Amino acid sequence: MTLLAACLMAGVALVLVPASASAHPLSTTAVLLDLGPDRVTGQVQLPLDRLAIALGQPGLTPTVAAQPAKLDELRTYVGAHLTATDAPTNTPWSVSVGNSRLGSVDGVDHLLVDAVFTPPNPGADLTVRYDGIVHRLVSHRILVSARPAGTDDEYTAVGVLDWRSQTLDVPVQASLWQGFVAAVGLGVHHIAEGADHLLFLLMLLLPAPLLARRGRWVRADDLGRQVRRTVHVVTAFAVGHSITLALAALGYISVPTAVVESLIAVSILVSGVHAIRPIVRGGEVWIAAGFGLMHGLAFAALLGELGLGRSSLVTELLGFNLGIELTQLIVVALLMPSLIVLSRSRAYPVVRTTLAGLGIVLAAGWLAQRTTLLDTDPFEGVSDGLVAHPWALPTVLAAAAAAVLVTQRRRTPTGTPDRPTDPSSADGVSPSRAALRAR
Repeated sequence: MTLLAACLMAGVALVLVPASASAHPLSTTAVLLDLGPDRVTGQVQLPLDRLAIALGQPGLTPTVAAQPAKLDELRTYVGAHLTATDAPTNTPWSVSVGNSRLGSVDGVDHLLVDAVFTPPNPGADLTVRYDGIVHRLVSHRILVSARPAGTDDEYTAVGVLDWRSQTLDVPVQASLWQGFVAAVGLGVHHIAEGADHLLFLLMLLLPAPLLARRGRWVRADDLGRQVRRTVHVVTAFAVGHSITLALAALGYISVPTAVVESLIAVSILVSGVHAIRPIVRGGEVWIAAGFGLMHGLAFAALLGELGLGRSSLVTELLGFNLGIELTQLIVVALLMPSLIVLSRSRAYPVVRTTLAGLGIVLAAGWLAQRTTLLDTDPFEGVSDGLVAHPWALPTVLAAAAAAVLVTQRRRTPTGTPDRPTDPSSADGVSPSRAALRAR
């Protein structure tokens, strides 16, 4: 269903593409390259807020960064983290970092640094290495796009750099297929390394194996029903974000970045509360669909920073959304079997409440920072740790689920068939007892 949503969105995009697209930037670095036979010119666009964190300079405001001495310091920083080589021979290119200045990229303060890459041999493919900001901030990403030099052609995405991989091969002529593949990778990166999007998905999945009865979560022993509820939640989120991703990336709607990021934090707060106590019966589906609209705006913001034009936008919009959907399906496949097993144990209320509480706390920190109530997120180290160790939570949940299965098997006498049981509440009591307590 989610892959179907991606294909439907691409069909809508083919019909609705306007002459230009509106970009909604997030805190990512963009590297724009103009590829020529004897040299490559480019520009590195660094978000000032992320740069301040990486440098450990919280006072790096636009006023401070605009001072000539500070601009020289920042240009030197970029030059120290930017190198290039000949792709086949690994021969170093000459890299010259030139003019640096402050600029606004769709309303967000950026440091703009020009660079010139000179190859040892004309026509050689370029391998770029850049680790500015990502060497200190694991959640940061660097988007690389390219086009032929001396033309007004559109930029084509060629790849993404992050804290794990800071090297990228850039062919002299980037094709739409390469842009599509790069966009798929960008979608995968954005979900796999986006702590807020992953946390929202986890909050939605926590109550998926359960049923809402009289204001409480009760256990659902029907495996088919649990799977259907999970499919409904994932599909609702996919449809919601696919709609706004297409409309925003194509320039039909525009919402300020600060509002979008704040609403994403609110979405985690609401879904976390719902995971503890149901807000409304079937609420996780409506939460997934409604707040999926907000997450789609954030996805469009990231795609917009590539500076794509009409012809490449549709192809890369499809690739980007496909990468998002594939990663979400992988996350669901990793988490849901463990959550379903745990939901049939008395330990699940503790697991569910603990994880939901963690989501609420992290979302509160994001919301405080994004609404400028706090200068920095007090829990940023925790969210960065989750990104740096993505297998930790699935491994812990899988181990807990395995322990539950072993315990249940030991309690069942050999040769004795399991008794059919009525669905019990998530707190280990029957629905009738849960109903009496709720009265």
